[in-house]
Amino acid sequence: MKRGEVIMIRQVKLSDFYAVTSVIQSWWGEAEICAQNCQSYFSNIFSKQVLLLLKKGELIGFLVGFLSQSHSDEAYIHFVGVHPDHRKLKIGKILYQAFYEAAEKEGRTTIKAITAPVNKVSIAYHTKLGFQIEKGDKTVDGISVFQITTAFMKTGCYL
Repeated sequence: MKRGEVIMIRQVKLSDFYAVTSVIQSWWGEAEICAQNCQSYFSNIFSKQVLLLLKKGELIGFLVGFLSQSHSDEAYIHFVGVHPDHRKLKIGKILYQAFYEAAEKEGRTTIKAITAPVNKVSIAYHTKLGFQIEKGDKTVDGISVFQITTAFMKTGCYL
């Protein structure tokens, strides 16, 4: 981001659902997650942990996270998107920092992320931010993973 540029980070609203889901395919190059899977994150249950970054009213980034229900000190970053024209401008870092602060206000001291083991760009990005790959129950392409089953991922790499 350029010095002095006005950006706004806010929590998601249900009315943002279509704006976010409509950019996933164009921003990621493929639909890694279907609309049915992420609609629950826009509900009142999760909306405090879904952040949007806007510049002049235009959506340029989002972060979908949640507070762990089983580990009261943990929060998870589930998926993040940044407009291709705004990459390499620290948008992701800004969103992550906002999530860290929101999680800390909820008493969370550990932040984790999940990505697919084939997503080398995501793994490299998270490693650069200081995340470390957790030891899983199997290895895929040299990456320690956990066997999980979701609509879009068979194995997950926890960072």
